[in-house]
Amino acid sequence: MQVILRENVANLGRVGDIVKVSDGYARNYLVPRNLVFIADETNVRAIEHHKRALEKKRLEMKSGAEALVAKMAGLTITVSRKVGENDKLFGSVSSADIVDGLARAGFNIERRAIQMTETIKSLGQHSVTVRLLPEVSATVKVMVTKEA
Repeated sequence: MQVILRENVANLGRVGDIVKVSDGYARNYLVPRNLVFIADETNVRAIEHHKRALEKKRLEMKSGAEALVAKMAGLTITVSRKVGENDKLFGSVSSADIVDGLARAGFNIERRAIQMTETIKSLGQHSVTVRLLPEVSATVKVMVTKEA
């Protein structure tokens, strides 16, 4: 089934792209969340007509994301955790903890934007990537300290 993207969808495309997806993926996930609309003849003509507006929206999103990256430059988030013997953490620092730290710093970032291969399980300074758009990302430092 061919669909036209209303929003950027990870690993699928950007706003206004016409992509082919399986029927089930479109019907059960993309359409109910209003991420796409079906690419019939009328919609394809309409999307070609609105391509300029979509490109303008895409550029505005990119410039907004780049401005946010500039504000995040040099940002360090401090997370306190309980530690046991040999300074081993009792838990780990996950993306949800990083989102909470960003919220305290005044940034409203979604949890899925945090790119971590695995959770942080040691004290010290760690670098975490925040992907705002497919082509725009920032690196944030996370300092894990002992809880007092």
